[in-house]
Amino acid sequence: MTELLQQAIAQIQQLLPDQQDAIAARFLAEVQDEQEWESRFAATTDDQWDQMAAMVRQEIATGETTSLSEVFPTQK
Repeated sequence: MTELLQQAIAQIQQLLPDQQDAIAARFLAEVQDEQEWESRFAATTDDQWDQMAAMVRQEIATGETTSLSEVFPTQK
């Protein structure tokens, strides 16, 4: 277990049981989500990656995308 995780657990242990359970539920859901993503990425074939890349190129060509400068405008 990492030092940071040990620190987090030590702080969580000071909370009320209901608060501990709420944090634990979120943590477990996050771990499960991460495992599912890893599994899906590992199972993705080269053909599937190629198909997704073609879809993205099509969306860019037809203007169905939003530029990053609109999503993350530079601050002056």
